[in-house]
Amino acid sequence: MKLCILGSTGSIGTQALDVAALHKIEIGALAAGGNARLLEEQCRRFRPRFAYIGEKKYSALKTALADTDIKVLTGDGALDAFGAETGCDTVLNALTGIRGLRPTAEALRAGKRLALANKETLVAGGEVVMPLAKDGILPVDSEHSAVFQCLQGGVRPKKLILTASGGPFFGRKRAFLETVTPEMALKHPNWSMGRKVTVDSATMMNKGLELIEAYHLFGVSPKDIEVIIHRESLVHSMVIFPDNAVIAQLALPDMRLCIQYALTCPQRLPSPVEELDFAKAASLTFYAPDGESFPLLPLARRAAERGGTAPAAMNGANERAVELFLDGRLSFTGIFDLVTKVTEEHASVQNPSIEQIEEADRAARERVTALAGA
Repeated sequence: MKLCILGSTGSIGTQALDVAALHKIEIGALAAGGNARLLEEQCRRFRPRFAYIGEKKYSALKTALADTDIKVLTGDGALDAFGAETGCDTVLNALTGIRGLRPTAEALRAGKRLALANKETLVAGGEVVMPLAKDGILPVDSEHSAVFQCLQGGVRPKKLILTASGGPFFGRKRAFLETVTPEMALKHPNWSMGRKVTVDSATMMNKGLELIEAYHLFGVSPKDIEVIIHRESLVHSMVIFPDNAVIAQLALPDMRLCIQYALTCPQRLPSPVEELDFAKAASLTFYAPDGESFPLLPLARRAAERGGTAPAAMNGANERAVELFLDGRLSFTGIFDLVTKVTEEHASVQNPSIEQIEEADRAARERVTALAGA
């Protein structure tokens, strides 16, 4: 295997390199947005043939790596084609946001084996991407990896159950949520993730996005995907089969296990993740989600049922609203209100092209900005 990692300096990317080092996976190409210092360190350690960096840091990285034979690239077109054209057979897409859509499509068109951690690719563009995935997509998210593992027997499921930690505000009502600050939202109880994903977990939008992603990955109707709160984050998802038997995947909450399985499946290799000690796991609890206090989860279900560009508009609105929240220009509950308004007023285009998906995303972001007065 020769691996290309899109988003190598982020949380998923750095953990993927831990897995690559453990199993001596060859790294052929690394791409990052702006963390030139860390990307340089990664390049010197793993010696890829190609490196990509955002335009603002291109000169600095090119100069820093001048004593190597690593080819440094930049520009939107270079990133779109990076996984497809850098000589790697496997691409791990760990980019953040809809920016991951075109690199995903190009990698699949080129026949690459795709491990996907960029959920927005399927949320916004699943109708375009899945027909390109002739050999399927290897999911990296813990919930989708769990479902993927549960389905290895080849039996079509009756229902998928995605588990959610509930985030830092489980059980809280609207009055409390109106007081939430970015610092509060970024304190996740179980997982270490990027800022945007952590806020999405706090609003429950993350689980809404994962519902749409699961709908595309596994070919089931949105109505056959259930979300359940599981505070311990040990059961990563479950599948109910036609005979009502349930298979669940359990492990300690560590993304390296999901990343490793996406890269090495169907092999089960030793991993850097500790073994789950059931004697210390005092209990496993499950609760129904509160769709009234956290309205973005039911909103995502409605967007999935509408299809077309509705999920892209919802995703774009959410990305912009989270940016404004983290910048202190929008309240936590303002995320709920603006994303709901923009999604519900969007006129969905059915059977969209990538260009129409990107336009829905752009228009939704602009609408959120206008409504927030930002």
